[in-house]
Amino acid sequence: MKQFLLDFYQRLGINKAMAEDLEAITFAMIIFVLALGIWLVTRRVFRLIFLNISKRTKSKFDDYLIQNKIPETLSYFPSLFILISFLPPLLQSFPIFEKLSDSLLNILGAVMTIFLVRRLLNSIKDFLKTLKNFKDKPIDSYIQVIMIFVWFIGLMVIFSILSGKDISTFLATLGALSAVILLIFKDTLLGFVASIQVTINDTVRIGDWISMQSYNADGDVIEINLSTVKVQNFDNTITSIPTYKLVSDSFVNWRGMSESAGRRIKRAILIRVSSISFVADEQLQKLEKIERIASHISQRKKEIEIENQAKGADKSLMLNGRNLTNIGLFRHYALAYLQDHTEINKDLTLMVRQLAPTSEGVPIEVYVFSKDKVWVNYERIMSDIFDHLLAAIPYFELECFEYNSNPDFSKKEKH
Repeated sequence: MKQFLLDFYQRLGINKAMAEDLEAITFAMIIFVLALGIWLVTRRVFRLIFLNISKRTKSKFDDYLIQNKIPETLSYFPSLFILISFLPPLLQSFPIFEKLSDSLLNILGAVMTIFLVRRLLNSIKDFLKTLKNFKDKPIDSYIQVIMIFVWFIGLMVIFSILSGKDISTFLATLGALSAVILLIFKDTLLGFVASIQVTINDTVRIGDWISMQSYNADGDVIEINLSTVKVQNFDNTITSIPTYKLVSDSFVNWRGMSESAGRRIKRAILIRVSSISFVADEQLQKLEKIERIASHISQRKKEIEIENQAKGADKSLMLNGRNLTNIGLFRHYALAYLQDHTEINKDLTLMVRQLAPTSEGVPIEVYVFSKDKVWVNYERIMSDIFDHLLAAIPYFELECFEYNSNPDFSKKEKH
């Protein structure tokens, strides 16, 4: 072919030196066209091969290979191999272009190899995320670390091609600059170590609900990568937290609650101290009509009467002997109400307790667990419980504590 072109140009009257140059340029153009044709063919062939394999296999991995354009990337290599093999030798009569084409083609080969590895790693990452055992693992962090090493090696190869020096020379230079490199990649290294610690200690998984006040983050973890942890807050905003902060700073992970049999309700009602009193007989007769505590009142009433008679207590003054109190009966009523509630988990702690009095009143705290852990449903259950208890308080002649901003009312209350 080369001899045919050389003879052809000489027959046209072109001198031998010029004919050799034209022959080399023409043959180079033919190689380019051939490489282009091979790329167009291999691109289609490789895609058809991968599509056929994908249809015949149950695994989704080949689907992710196609999705990340692995067949298209592979189709560049046959054409690139032809160019590297034939183009530089054809340009021997042009030393500058020969060296330039050789360097550019080798650099292109290195870059294409990096892109192939990158797309292959992305395919592996996407596939692993579909597996149950890896779904909540920070796969992005590990892929990013591998890609850093791939890019590092790729850049060393490119610099070696451009300078004509061995890779070991660059590695020796980088060894002397290790302190600077560590400073530049400080966050990356911290994030890598943190992601390993998070995985080993099972501190955070993708899908966990976490709260981190220092970053105003309160929502679900949607991504853990080398540098950041992305949290989708409940208002649909995204908060990015440095990965190493999950190791160095404090945060709340609600996974334990999500995996438990119930979500805790822990809230208190403040009772005005001045409204707390012993229950007189007349008031007790009214409270005995409350079905949930009727049997309790009847039983306690008999016990108290027997004990007071045995001790000969002077009941002309209610302070003497034993007596029922309105706050005690309200506490028993609240407990009975919660025990009857269909959305409260009876297998977990269920109690209504009185806390230490404060300047704002006596706290009666409800401590139970709702069966439904979904936030919206949980809030509804808790609201329904306290709606009922707050409405029940006046029946026991109790009052809730609240600040009053009306000065006239305060004066009237004193009088």
